[in-house]
Amino acid sequence: MKFLPFALPEIGEEEIAEVIDSLRSGWITTGPKAKRFEDDFSVFLGGDVHSLAVNSATSGLHLALEAIGVGSGDEVIVPSYTFTATAEIVRYLGAVPVIVDVEMDTFNISVSAIKAAITTKTKAIIPVHFAGLACDMDPILELAKAHGLKVIEDAAHSLPATYKGKLIGTLDSDVTVFSFYANKTMTTGEGGMVVTKNLEIANRCRVMRLHGISKDAFDRYSSTKPSWHYEVIAPGFKYNMPDIAAAIGIHQLKRLPQFHTKRNKMAEVYKTELVSLDVVLPTQATNPDKHAWHLYPLRILPTAGLSRDEFITSMFDLGIGCSVHFIPLHLQPYWRDTYSLKSADFPIAQTLFEQEVSIPLYTQMTQTDQERVIAGIKKVLNHD
Repeated sequence: MKFLPFALPEIGEEEIAEVIDSLRSGWITTGPKAKRFEDDFSVFLGGDVHSLAVNSATSGLHLALEAIGVGSGDEVIVPSYTFTATAEIVRYLGAVPVIVDVEMDTFNISVSAIKAAITTKTKAIIPVHFAGLACDMDPILELAKAHGLKVIEDAAHSLPATYKGKLIGTLDSDVTVFSFYANKTMTTGEGGMVVTKNLEIANRCRVMRLHGISKDAFDRYSSTKPSWHYEVIAPGFKYNMPDIAAAIGIHQLKRLPQFHTKRNKMAEVYKTELVSLDVVLPTQATNPDKHAWHLYPLRILPTAGLSRDEFITSMFDLGIGCSVHFIPLHLQPYWRDTYSLKSADFPIAQTLFEQEVSIPLYTQMTQTDQERVIAGIKKVLNHD
């Protein structure tokens, strides 16, 4: 039987045609389609926001921290249960990531752990909306306001999740950063979007994403008048999104509501079929809020009679791919050794890691594919 992968993107004829149009137009780097994608994204969010397309969510997070003034010696609070990018961008700026534990039911950063970690050196907090479920943002924003801190939302998993009726990206944080990597809820292959209500932050990110140049290359090369002059006003980066990627994003964004509807329906099927097994199902969004369902993370309970690793191997033997999200920062050699991190200091993240497995959930999956995954899980857990 054909191997069923953990994730696959869904690319349609509209995306392909738009990419071809870009190739034929001569605009293959950042140009009119990147601008169109940015404008469409702001309209999609429906808020008074500035959207800036970048070549990855990692670069977007880096730009955001630089724009709010994070520098050498500053501290930035991040969860242990995240991908390394959330912390590594803090080190890019010579700052210190203060790594804290998460909540058992949501995998999201613990508000009490944030509170305990705040010092006079703390500059910002980076909450991560794990798997597509929004963090409890109100108390995080209240803590930030009380201590004069900035909040950068790592929203790599969370388009189009909502919190208290508002789309992630329209809350009162300073910056929100989305990912369009190949396995996300929509994709541009590689890419991301920086979203902020703050014009000053937006302008700084816009300059720094392209070498610290005071004009976008698109503005200079598309002008109908001589416009060769530019000024480098800071040592910037090379983080712009090319039109080829934006061409995909334009149509992926249009299809996002359809994608989300299917992901939500698949999550409901998993919930119904797996609820009686020796697993903990992912926490649902509080009605009427929306979970983005980027991932469907199960926790394999000790009563299942096999470890998480054994579960993954058994599923692989059935031709079904699974993954683990994530190996926490406190277990990664660089973070562990550099900051003397111990598993005992992150008991919840440690437990979650030992139990978590992400099962296939993507829009190209058919009903038959999902039934095969469910049958495989029941077989492996001896409930077939």
